[in-house]
Amino acid sequence: MSPEGVTTRPTSDRIKETLFNIISPIVYGAYFLDLFSGSGQIGIEALSRGASRAVFVDSDRKSIAAIKENVKKTDFLECSEIINRSVSSFISTYSGKESFDIIFMDPPYDMREENNILDDILKHGLLSEDGLIVAECASDNHFFEKLPKGLSLKRVKDYGKSKNCHIFIERD
Repeated sequence: MSPEGVTTRPTSDRIKETLFNIISPIVYGAYFLDLFSGSGQIGIEALSRGASRAVFVDSDRKSIAAIKENVKKTDFLECSEIINRSVSSFISTYSGKESFDIIFMDPPYDMREENNILDDILKHGLLSEDGLIVAECASDNHFFEKLPKGLSLKRVKDYGKSKNCHIFIERD
């Protein structure tokens, strides 16, 4: 189930499959954070591939309702936490509770706040020592050319005609 309206962009099955082929070696047993979750499909996919826990964060009530429905349908309630809050508020209030092995973020393409979010993730200790951040963005968004101190670019996967890409970021 996807929330109604135009505020979400569900990731195509082909792109989702490619993403998980890339990160599959580290998904099993991982703590997974899904920021700007939309329908929750990426976090749910991580759980279905063996992640131990997923935290879903979205500020839209329709998205939260869709995530709850999808997590319930897939029987992942016990290993999920669903938070209805802005990403920036979540990051500052979740500080010190736990860190995540994989952080997936898919902010609105016109937001262009990726580096501020990355900086806050580091500042508040949400990324585990060997963790990976995956950002989905428009192909013409080159925020990764100037990452916050402490992070480095691992890989860019451009999907061509779909006009979006995944940016893989790790600690220096």
